Amino acid sequence: MHSCTQSLRMQPLRRRLISSSRLYHSYDHPAPPAATFNQVETAILDASLPHIPTYGFTQTTLLRGARDAGYLDASTNIFPRGPFTLIHYHLVTQRLSLAKQSHIPQPSNSNEQPLSIASKVQALTWARLMGNKDIVHRWQEALALMAQPTNVTISVVELSSLADEIWFLSGDTSVDSSWYTKRASLSTIYAATEVFMTTDKSHGFEETRNFMDRRFSDAQNLGMALGSLNQWVGFTAHAGLNILRSKGIRL
Repeated sequence: MHSCTQSLRMQPLRRRLISSSRLYHSYDHPAPPAATFNQVETAILDASLPHIPTYGFTQTTLLRGARDAGYLDASTNIFPRGPFTLIHYHLVTQRLSLAKQSHIPQPSNSNEQPLSIASKVQALTWARLMGNKDIVHRWQEALALMAQPTNVTISVVELSSLADEIWFLSGDTSVDSSWYTKRASLSTIYAATEVFMTTDKSHGFEETRNFMDRRFSDAQNLGMALGSLNQWVGFTAHAGLNILRSKGIRL
C-alpha cells in the first residue's frame, strides 16, 4: 500500500489531474482510472493561466493561451466544457502543488512541541487559499461557472479531493468514522472562506484569515460534520447568481 502511495506522489504534477465519481477518496482506496489532460491540452492551459487575471475564466483566455502555446484558435475546440476547463485545471494544479510546497512552519528548536495535525490542516488550508490571491478578483466569475448544473459535480469532487489531500499531507491516519466528518468539516470551512475572500479588501487578506480561524474554532477541533457538499452548492450558487445579475442577466 505504501509503495502505491509513493508511486502516485512521484508522478509529474500535470499527469495527476484526477476526476472521480466518488464524493471522497483516499490514497488507501484509489480513485477510478485517472482522467488526465493530454499534452496539447496541458500546453494550452498552462499558457492560458497567466491571462486569467486580465481576461478571467473566459474563451478569450483560452484563445490567448492557444496562441501563446503555438496552436491555432480552433484548437480550443478540444475543450468541450470551454472556460470551465480553466477552472478545473486551476483547482487540480493548485491542490496537487500543496505537496511540493513547504507552507507549514516547523519548531525553531528542539524544546518546542511539533505542530499538531489540526494546526497543519489549518496552515495548508490557508496555503491553498493563497493560491487564489492573484485571481481572486476573477473568482466570482469562476463560482458562476462552477454552480452550473453541468459543472457542479466536478467542482464538488475537487472540493472533497482538496479536503482529503490536506488531511493526508497533515499526517492524519484515522480509519474510523471521523475520516468522513473531518473531511466534511474541512470542505465546509474551505468553501465558506473561499467565498468570503472574494469580497475581502483588507491588507494581505487579514479579514479572510480571521474568518477562517473562526470557522476552525467553531468546528470544535474539526470534529463536526457540517453538510459540506450541500453548503458548498449553496455558497457557490449564491455567488454565481450575484455575478450574473451584476452583468445585467435577469434571473
